[in-house]
Amino acid sequence: MAKLKIKQVKSIIGRPQKQKKTVRALGLKRINHVVEHNDSSEIRGMVNKVNHLVEILETK
Repeated sequence: MAKLKIKQVKSIIGRPQKQKKTVRALGLKRINHVVEHNDSSEIRGMVNKVNHLVEILETK
């Protein structure tokens, strides 16, 4: 199964509460923190909501 590496590249300070909760739900805690998730439609949807705050690195 394909994996996604997600890296937080911008701060969540001053962002709407929904975006803050989405970033936290992805498991990101601080700038430059990287987490790995299975590639699923749920995770892709979460990433699309905060795509201006994160960077996606696809892995195999």
